[in-house]
Amino acid sequence: MLRTLPNEQHKRLHDATVIAEMLSEADIVPLLMSLVQLTCDRELLEEAAPYIHGAWNFQEAIPAPLRRTIIDRLAAILARGEDLQAAPLSRELLRRMIDVAAGEKVAEEFVPLLLEESGLEPAEDRGLVWRKQPDKETLAAFHVIIVGAGLSGICMGIRLKQAGVPFTIIEKNRHLGGTWYENTYPDCRVDTPSHFYCFSFAPNDWSRHFSDQREVLAYLERCARDFRILEHIRFQTEATEAVYEEGEARWRITLRDAQGQTEEVRCNILVPAVGQLTHAAFPDVPGLQTFAGALMHSSRWNADVQLEGKRVVMVGTGASGIQIGPAVAEKAAHFTVIQRTPHWVMHNPNYHLPITSGSRWAYHNVPYYRQWIRFQLFWATGDRIHDTLRKDPNWPHADVSLNARNHEMREALIAYARSKVGHRPDLLEKVIPSYPPYGKRMLRDNHWFDMLLKPHVSLYNDEIAEVLPDRVRLNGGEEIEADVLIFATGFQAARMIVSPAIINASGTSLRDIWGDEEPRAFLGVAVPEFPNMFILYGPNTNVGHGGSVIYQVECQVRYILRCIREMIEGGYSSIECTREAFEDYNRRVDEEHAQLVWTHPGKKNWYQNSKGRVVTNTPWRLVDYWQFTRELKTSDFTFGPGRAEH
Repeated sequence: MLRTLPNEQHKRLHDATVIAEMLSEADIVPLLMSLVQLTCDRELLEEAAPYIHGAWNFQEAIPAPLRRTIIDRLAAILARGEDLQAAPLSRELLRRMIDVAAGEKVAEEFVPLLLEESGLEPAEDRGLVWRKQPDKETLAAFHVIIVGAGLSGICMGIRLKQAGVPFTIIEKNRHLGGTWYENTYPDCRVDTPSHFYCFSFAPNDWSRHFSDQREVLAYLERCARDFRILEHIRFQTEATEAVYEEGEARWRITLRDAQGQTEEVRCNILVPAVGQLTHAAFPDVPGLQTFAGALMHSSRWNADVQLEGKRVVMVGTGASGIQIGPAVAEKAAHFTVIQRTPHWVMHNPNYHLPITSGSRWAYHNVPYYRQWIRFQLFWATGDRIHDTLRKDPNWPHADVSLNARNHEMREALIAYARSKVGHRPDLLEKVIPSYPPYGKRMLRDNHWFDMLLKPHVSLYNDEIAEVLPDRVRLNGGEEIEADVLIFATGFQAARMIVSPAIINASGTSLRDIWGDEEPRAFLGVAVPEFPNMFILYGPNTNVGHGGSVIYQVECQVRYILRCIREMIEGGYSSIECTREAFEDYNRRVDEEHAQLVWTHPGKKNWYQNSKGRVVTNTPWRLVDYWQFTRELKTSDFTFGPGRAEH
């Protein structure tokens, strides 16, 4: 997965002056950590520590002379051209490096996770490590069907391929990528740092700190190609129904191809990997069908629609809306934005920046640089803010914030908004939420405030009452002429796994149990009475406080692999989570959510169903979910007949 360097750069690798020049554009803290790891010399580490105030690269202020010393010493080592390896670090020195790189004291409970996730310590057990290697016949008789070739399905396929377990991926589209294939709206991009938004086992040479849809899709394509799973994907094929046959302990799955032809296939394990962001959410607005202009949802973007010189109305200011808006405003004659409630918008200096050539060179040529980059980003975007999202029962400002730190965050976000639009009190009032930070998804500023200041852009805090052939009428009575109507209104996230229809041995479907908005699963992956089925990116596994969905998926894949290993090595025909484990887990999920920001009464969000229960988000810290899914607790499951003695 790593990019190779052109030959001329290889030839210059032994020139310390040239190397130092390359490193001058790289991030200095990972360079420092690489130097310490190669030398065990802590002198420069301690000298730099007071100038590092956080894990983001813009949170350090190391003086130029000290920066020059770090670079020159590292360049001299690299110029020797030797096979460089880490010096034998003491645990005490490694802990000090972790604290310095994070810019703060890191609690010990996070250290094993940080070392594994960054690759600073081996993480082989994230795949399937056999305790007793099965024979070829046993493996050949076992088959897994994955529904969905998005990032979670690709991850599952890669790990099964590495373990030698036969599998097939069913994909309804003509191309892999899932949401990164289907969403092509202008400026569609990640809001997680690129070097963390990739599989831990497949680092990538990203061009930008926050990559766009095309680069993410290209990355997933390369993963599928490099790990040789393309041959296992059946494209333009839909799984319409899956029925569990108890006597055979297998799933019978009905497939339909692009021509409408159907067939039945069977598997030992069914893995729905269709995700939460699949079915577009359209508001139920009278007159929608009468609109004479162009109408589209952000997830089904029509690039053929001409926006130049048009009157464009966009409904929704969530993650997709805030990305789409500035690009549309550049073209439209008039652009109107309609939001039900405002979102908190956060500034990140890296959001629009390319990764420097020096950093990309160091990523490939400086030992341990890549690992420390991932370490810093994991810490910066991970659990360090989770406590700020917990309700303090004694906090006096509970209507607008949760605790002292959450209120500080609120004040900082308001100060940023004021710095952008404070000279427009009418506009400032419209963009400041009344609920606590993180009550809805936290958004990155994509030149959003700058766009709102443009003379041809209007913002309404209202909802559409009616759509007419050439305009929309708001609840407040305002009528807005429109040639193009864009709904950036997100997805029916609570309505998970609509297809295939999943039916257990008693004839009960998963939809009968979940309905349209009550999905529940043990650890987000298993449901009682549905044996041999494991869900990826299922109920209560979305991360709302930070982290990355890819991280969550890797935790789930590891856990599912543990279940498959137990089946194969133990000679079991079936595995099913117990009702007790399921009920206890979901009780704890609900109790924890009751203490967190997503159940604050001052707003609506897509994390909750109509009853207010949080069904998409995990309440847990990343380190908690990592602990929950590291090992299989066999008492949480019942196993079918055919157990072989160990």
